[in-house]
Amino acid sequence: MAATTSPAEPGTSAEPTRAPAPAPASDAVGLGRRRAAGFIAPALVLIALFLVAPALWTLYLGATDYRLTGLPAIDPSFVGLDNIKQALGDDGFLKSLWLTLLFVAGSAVIGQAVLGFVLAWWMRERAGWLKGLFEALVMLSWILPSSVVAFLWIAFLDRDGGTLNALLHTPGAAWLLDHPMLSIIVYNIWRGTAFSMMLYSAALGNVPASHLETARLVGASRWEQLRDVVFPCVRGHVLTNLLLISLWTFNDFSPYLITAGGPDGKTETLPVFIYQTALGSGQLGYGAAISLLMLLVNLVVAFVYLRLLGRKKKERATAKEAEAA
Repeated sequence: MAATTSPAEPGTSAEPTRAPAPAPASDAVGLGRRRAAGFIAPALVLIALFLVAPALWTLYLGATDYRLTGLPAIDPSFVGLDNIKQALGDDGFLKSLWLTLLFVAGSAVIGQAVLGFVLAWWMRERAGWLKGLFEALVMLSWILPSSVVAFLWIAFLDRDGGTLNALLHTPGAAWLLDHPMLSIIVYNIWRGTAFSMMLYSAALGNVPASHLETARLVGASRWEQLRDVVFPCVRGHVLTNLLLISLWTFNDFSPYLITAGGPDGKTETLPVFIYQTALGSGQLGYGAAISLLMLLVNLVVAFVYLRLLGRKKKERATAKEAEAA
């Protein structure tokens, strides 16, 4: 049916009546809140089931004396913060915390981060099949399952027929008994360096070639190029890498596959100590409380790195504003 318009009054211009404009969509793709919520609902359900629910259950267990056997298994009692206080005074917990920090500093912060950057810098100017072969070998150590890698290193460090003793001509040297912490640190460096190498390779690819060429023309040495040109460009990537590998290494359980925390607890890092306490000794409540302390340490480490990243972003924004001015 044709639209009709009312006759215009004298002295006014006749304009057709327009329909009101549709309300803008509440999201960028125009789905609307309800349909968008329907898309993310499955992911939220999985997060609730496998992350939130276990975290809440662990929080509850940490406040009880729950055990695998005995009366506390049937009727656990609420103990509040007693488990936390016990852990802070437990020499075993403090020793495992120190070993974990040593493991993170040696294998992640010093080992993987430094070696990964050295490999990425060395391969930056390489090309051809040799570079591809080297990258494939480094990646192989990262993608292999932890159980396979642990078996290979046990065979490599074996006292009687180990490959390392054959190479060094040191028959009978018990590396896992005489140098247990050093052994798992080197093992973790070998296993995790590939990630740092890939991240640094991508970061170095974003360094402007003109900046490096200018540094060469003015006579800058290789170290001066790294210090004054490369490091300022990749500092954010370095902090991101350190954050990720520090958290991964802090929560790594794979050393248990090689030493099972021995000998005499010399490689009993926090994940292994929690496993031994909760499942080995049956003290689930106490083990859950220690895992909460472990979570707090993770949050502190993440907070420090994020503050450093935030400071880096502020410095970059200030520099851009200065250039614009």
